[in-house]
Amino acid sequence: MHTVPAGAHRRDFEVLVADDDTGVRELLADFLAERGLGVATTPDGRAAVTALERSGTNCRLVFADIAMPGADGFAVLSAARQANPHCYVVMITGYGSLETAISAVRLGAQDYLTKPFSLGQVDVILRKANARFQEERGRAAVPVGEVAAALAAIEARLGAIEGQLRDVAQKFSQ
Repeated sequence: MHTVPAGAHRRDFEVLVADDDTGVRELLADFLAERGLGVATTPDGRAAVTALERSGTNCRLVFADIAMPGADGFAVLSAARQANPHCYVVMITGYGSLETAISAVRLGAQDYLTKPFSLGQVDVILRKANARFQEERGRAAVPVGEVAAALAAIEARLGAIEGQLRDVAQKFSQ
């Protein structure tokens, strides 16, 4: 329904859902489309990378499963960053680990979903992504000093996220 074949030249999507699990892929695509977003889907990482390369800066949000055939979610994350540095990337996994979550955040993912997830979690992600897009629009005329301060705040936030992930991992290991 929403699939972008590997050789397609579709550029009219805002959201890309890349997951080899048909049920997850279709559920996310339908949920996002119901919210008025232009959605494309791919069943493997290689097709996702190709779709992102051809999308230019049109794709603003990516949901990428970490473990997919063709190319993994980290390759999709890298392609999303190259296509649109402002793209909001959400990594999805059925095998969550602290190391994987930290790697995803360090490589530029803004969010991390562990399967099974709820559509309520996806709604929260949509609100965060929208807030980020609105903030970026307002940043167009921000002086360099303010950019440096914002980057320092982001680094502090990443440190806090890493601490929270460590706390969660400790709780589960006990």
